[in-house]
Amino acid sequence: MRILIWHVHGSWTTAFVQGPHTYVVPVTPDRGPDGLGRARTFDWPDSVVEVPPERLRDADIDAVVLQRPHELALVDRWLGRRPPLVYLEHNAPHGDVPDTRHPAAGIPGATLVHVTHFNRLMWDAGNTPTTVIEHGIVDPGHLWTGELDRAAVVVNEPVRRGRTTGTDLLPEFSRAAPLDVFGMGTDGLADRIGVPTDRCRSHELVQSELHAQMGRRRVYVHPVRWTSLGLSLLEAMHLGMPVVALATTEVTEAVPAGAGVVSNRIDVLKDAVRDFVADPLHARMVGEGARAAALARYGLPRFLDDWERLLKEVSR
Repeated sequence: MRILIWHVHGSWTTAFVQGPHTYVVPVTPDRGPDGLGRARTFDWPDSVVEVPPERLRDADIDAVVLQRPHELALVDRWLGRRPPLVYLEHNAPHGDVPDTRHPAAGIPGATLVHVTHFNRLMWDAGNTPTTVIEHGIVDPGHLWTGELDRAAVVVNEPVRRGRTTGTDLLPEFSRAAPLDVFGMGTDGLADRIGVPTDRCRSHELVQSELHAQMGRRRVYVHPVRWTSLGLSLLEAMHLGMPVVALATTEVTEAVPAGAGVVSNRIDVLKDAVRDFVADPLHARMVGEGARAAALARYGLPRFLDDWERLLKEVSR
C-alpha cells in the first residue's frame, strides 16, 4: 500500500513507518508544518518518500492517515479525491472534558484511531467508527547505567505549557534529587522556576543522543498532569529506567507494579525519587521490570500488526 501521512509527530511516525508499506509524506519548499518531509533527527527507512503537493493528484494513494482537522481539506485540494481515511488522534481532549466533540466525528467513511483507551473514553466521537491502537516503540536497547545520581525529565516547552506538563512540580522534585530536564524550549528553565542551576539543568539534544543521556541518570520522573501518554515515559521504560510518575490519564495502565512508583501524592513520589537515587541496585531491578513491561505491551511487532489489520479493513 501507499499511505499518505503528514510528518507531525516524529517519535510516533518513526514506529509507524517501520511497517511493510510505502509512506508518502508531503514536502514543501519551506518545509513548513504541512510539508515537513522526511525526518532529519530520526532514522526513517527508504520506504518513506517525499512528494510535493502538486504531484499528489497523480500519485497512487491507497489510504490517508489524518492527524489534524485541516488535513481533510488538504486531501480534497491536493488529491481531488478521498481514499480510505483514518484519523489518528494523538492527544487527550482539551476544553469541556468529557464533552469535547472530536473533529473526526461526522467525517463520512473515516475511522478514528486513539493511541490510548483513556483518550477514547474522554473524546466524544459520536457515531464515528472508533478503535484504539496503543503506542509502539522502536526498541532503543537496555541503555540504563544509572551512573549519575540525578533524575531525568523529558518535556518540550515546559514554561509555555506550565501546569499541563507539571512544570510547577519541578521545584518539589528538585528537592528530592537534582534534575536533568531534556527537551525543546528548556533553556534557562532553572531561573524561570526559581531553582538553583545545580538542582535543575536543561539540555536540548538531538534525538540520536537523547536515549543514551537519559540512561545515565538513575531514575526517570514524569510530572505531566494532562497528556495522552508521553512517549518519553515509554522510551525510559524501554531503556531500563525505573520511573516515577503522576497517576493521571493512561499512566496507571502503562506502568504496572514493579516498574516504578505511580501516585498523585507528591510526598510519595518524592520519597520514591530519593529511594531510587540512594539505591542503585534497587533502581536497576525496578528498571528491568519496567523494560520487560514496556516490551510486552508497547513493543513494535504488536503495534505494526494492529495497524496492518486496520489498514486492510479500511481499504476493502
